[in-house]
Amino acid sequence: MIFFIFVLSNIINMGLITLSGMEFFAYHGCFAEEQIIGNKFIVDLEFTTETENAELTDDLTQTINYQLVYDVVKAEMDIKSKLLEHVARRVLDALYKQFPGIGSAKITVSKLNPPLKGKVDRVCFTLAAKHDK
Repeated sequence: MIFFIFVLSNIINMGLITLSGMEFFAYHGCFAEEQIIGNKFIVDLEFTTETENAELTDDLTQTINYQLVYDVVKAEMDIKSKLLEHVARRVLDALYKQFPGIGSAKITVSKLNPPLKGKVDRVCFTLAAKHDK
């Protein structure tokens, strides 16, 4: 007979928080017209964070406040950039700076109806990163 003994005291509960479909009107693009006229963008963000205290206490101060995360994303979306790659990196850098409790994160920035030489619903860039604490 084989017995398995698990030590639960070393388990860290990492929760996955997702903000999906954040919509912004912004001025990102390589063409001068895009930086003047603007366009709609959709941002999807997911990140891990330690959640055990929030799970047990039902206390917002024990987790990462979604409203504050949204505010950081909005602030970065308000800054003009040529490339979606640059926007995504700036957002993740700002989130890691503001919320050191974030473990890993993944962001997708989508530009709706990009000005290409044909019908395209959206162009997207996804960036995943892990925070080195």
